[in-house]
Amino acid sequence: MIHIVFNELDVKILESAIDLDETLQGNIVQMKDDYSVGPIHNIYEEQGIQDRKDWWKLVVQGGDFESKMNGIDDNLNIKELISILDSNDKECIWIWAAQNKRDVSGYYWLLHFLKPYQGRVFILYLNNLPFINEKGNIFYPNALHEIPAKEFLKAKKLSREITLSEFEVDPDEWNKLCNENKGIRILEGGKKLAQKDFDYYDSDLKKYIMPDWQKASKIIHNCITKSSSTISEEYLLWRLKTFLEMNMYDVQGKISNMKDFDIKYFSKAE
Repeated sequence: MIHIVFNELDVKILESAIDLDETLQGNIVQMKDDYSVGPIHNIYEEQGIQDRKDWWKLVVQGGDFESKMNGIDDNLNIKELISILDSNDKECIWIWAAQNKRDVSGYYWLLHFLKPYQGRVFILYLNNLPFINEKGNIFYPNALHEIPAKEFLKAKKLSREITLSEFEVDPDEWNKLCNENKGIRILEGGKKLAQKDFDYYDSDLKKYIMPDWQKASKIIHNCITKSSSTISEEYLLWRLKTFLEMNMYDVQGKISNMKDFDIKYFSKAE
């Protein structure tokens, strides 16, 4: 059994769940790219793959996430998965996805490669399903890592085979999004994704820029924790730097890592 997740934090909690339940034994593979952001036009072709790499390089250059994001290539993971599936016809794939745009976008991207293995590919989609948190309260998780490890004993019961119909319809939906050539995917409910332009989160981010100096890290932290937007730090840092390139705000310090520079409104002329 091969478990596929789309978030780094999900790996650790799934490892803990496997320790509690031997029937979950298997290798965990994380797809590291976030397909809810960035260009996806021609994403399965050489030029589209390169365009996406170039975009990520632009986003993270000279910042906290340069070493983390540069060199990400899920296509290498895919080649290894296909090799394993071809060499062992009893091997199966379990795709874990919660109700968030990153997991759902990753699921759509992945289906393109797995259609030949229909019957051996399963989905565990935690869509609006209640779980019990560490305090004993019912909650609806937005991410896999929010679920206590012991609750995975219940989550595994959700496993079901991805149908032939889904392998036909869902890639068509993803291809429509790819052809729209926009920069942001948002989850509207279920597996329904809509697309927006790259500046979609800008208005939320701007709410946390103040008349007084603040570290870029604080602005980004406030945006993530206080707004309804669920977007990564690396993306928000790129948007802040874009504001500064457009001379929209005052800045002091070196524009690189989040804690290296401060931002505020321009002072009004006397």
